[in-house]
Amino acid sequence: MKYEAEFVAAGNVPLATSVAGSTWRREIRLCIYAALALGDGVAISIAFLLATLIRFGTPFDPAGLTSLTVMLPVYYGIAFQRKPYSGRFFTNWRRTAHDAITALVTAIAVSGIVAFAIHAQIDISRSVVPIGGILSGIALIGTRALIHRIALPLLGGHPIATIVLIDGAPIDVPPGVRSLDTGVYGLCPDPTDPHALDRLSAAIGGAERVVLACPGERREAWAVTLKGANVQGEIVTPDLMAIGAVRLSSFADCASVVVSLGPLDTLNRILKRAFDIGVSLATLALLWPVLLGVAIAIRLDSPGPVLFRQPRMGRGNALFSILKFRSMRIDACDIAGDRSTERDDPRITRVGRFIRATSIDELPQILNVLRGTMSIVGPRPHALGSLAGDKLFWEVDRHYWYRHAVKPGITGLAQINGFRGATAVPEDLENRLRADISYMRGWTIWRDIRILAATTGVLLHRNAF
Repeated sequence: MKYEAEFVAAGNVPLATSVAGSTWRREIRLCIYAALALGDGVAISIAFLLATLIRFGTPFDPAGLTSLTVMLPVYYGIAFQRKPYSGRFFTNWRRTAHDAITALVTAIAVSGIVAFAIHAQIDISRSVVPIGGILSGIALIGTRALIHRIALPLLGGHPIATIVLIDGAPIDVPPGVRSLDTGVYGLCPDPTDPHALDRLSAAIGGAERVVLACPGERREAWAVTLKGANVQGEIVTPDLMAIGAVRLSSFADCASVVVSLGPLDTLNRILKRAFDIGVSLATLALLWPVLLGVAIAIRLDSPGPVLFRQPRMGRGNALFSILKFRSMRIDACDIAGDRSTERDDPRITRVGRFIRATSIDELPQILNVLRGTMSIVGPRPHALGSLAGDKLFWEVDRHYWYRHAVKPGITGLAQINGFRGATAVPEDLENRLRADISYMRGWTIWRDIRILAATTGVLLHRNAF
């Protein structure tokens, strides 16, 4: 273009081609998405053929092939709704793997319902499906990990061609991302000046994503300009960071800022609840003799009720009564929870010392889980008067309340990392809080399973007293 040629010739701005071009990146990304979709089909097909081989001695038994033929189209129909083949793959491939596995489990369930409904017309092997499902899940994770490892170097470490425009506001630009100072290169958001818009186009040409840092009074002008630039335009707004903005929305024709969302969507809440109920019922079935024996021992050891109830704050900041086996003398029980338990605490009974050291005192919380006030895995609920040093927990860090967006758990990420016991100093709470928030932000059902499995290794802990 005339203005672009004049502008570049004058040495005012680097050539547009100096910004990593978008065309080849788009083509590579499309190839990667196609490879992901094809890889899913190949992985699931191989897994089900292997399952058929294990079950029938041949990979081409009609019952096994029918299972695959019915399930695979259903999988793709569900998977495309969850968008596992999108740009999110580059930033969080594990999340897309989780979405793919969720689609797989749903597809298997739907296929089973279909098979049950028209059993006379379709022959699906009930043994091939679970074996194939497990092998498919492993294969889906493996193919995504492999493709992600190959894809990022092909895209130069940056899947989307990005340029940062700096217009009088500070911003930290990551290494490898190109930036331009608009003042140095004479770039401005002037919708009334075609020459200015042309210069801006020359500067950002080839970019797919433009990130802008500017003072608040110039954001509207830049927003108008970027909307016509055929790019993903973003304006950095530090004031929104202060309130933890999640995304933009609207209400009554007015723009609004979303500051909170439930950490789990409906499907994942159902999945987590099913996991909680299944584990709770299995635990009761296995350990009821232990529960009965401990209850009898508590009654014989000291007068008072078997169970100890204490108000705790649960999901949505709602109070509930947590259940524990009573481990202290009835006249010394700390309902408010403002006194941390110490090693060799004189309030603890003989039986109480044993059940606290082995974490058996927490087992009645299975009833809390069945009631729906707690989960098997989640942030541990704290007593209202709990102190970190001489400060109430919520006085230590304003992010403390974030952990109440999910149900509290019997065990959690903080506990398996060793962050349990007395909170003598604020740092003790901060360690737990970081673990709790990390758990919430990265929740998957597999993470719950891993945490539950790891809990068996920390039941006997030096801070359990």
